[in-house]
Amino acid sequence: MPTKKKPQVTATNKPAAAAAPARRRELLDTAAEVFAEQGYNATTVRKIADHAGMLAGSLYYHFDSKESMLEEILRTFLDELWGGYDAVLGADLGPRETLQALVTESFREIDRHRAAVAIYQKESRQLMVQERFAFLAESQRRFEKAWLSTLERGVAERVFRADLDVRLTYRFVRDTVWVAASWYRPGGQHSPEEIARQYLSMVLDGIAVRT
Repeated sequence: MPTKKKPQVTATNKPAAAAAPARRRELLDTAAEVFAEQGYNATTVRKIADHAGMLAGSLYYHFDSKESMLEEILRTFLDELWGGYDAVLGADLGPRETLQALVTESFREIDRHRAAVAIYQKESRQLMVQERFAFLAESQRRFEKAWLSTLERGVAERVFRADLDVRLTYRFVRDTVWVAASWYRPGGQHSPEEIARQYLSMVLDGIAVRT
């Protein structure tokens, strides 16, 4: 009696579990785009499912609510952002180089998570009052401290102008950089690094000490 051959695992015959993380990522990317375009409150699970080409009930197989989806989208973005920021802040760079690296990391995150950045810009203020999204407030405090301390160090070391209002400068740089999420599209004419270089050229010409 012939023995049965064991099924071979090929590129087209992978276990469903192996494809699940990729599908989950796709669904989160779709949800992020819908949240960014329509707003969190106006977005329903059904709308996300429609954009993903599936039934709303099928979406619940992967996520228990739209809140869960939004939390994962924002946590993923912020975890990556702080991975880059912490590497910069721990690199023992001068204040000018730190500022340059932080701006560059910011544009890289916009490139990787444009929709998540747009959501954060629009929704974080109303979300952070909810216990589930309290991590947004903590991240905002860390963000402000990182930028202000860099600018203050630059003034103290006479790299930036002595008359610089560091808080106003922080707000200007922050808003100038992150508002780019409203127009930036990955794969465009300029890379994130090139855009960062152009922004830094404009900013530093105004705050660097003239010799």
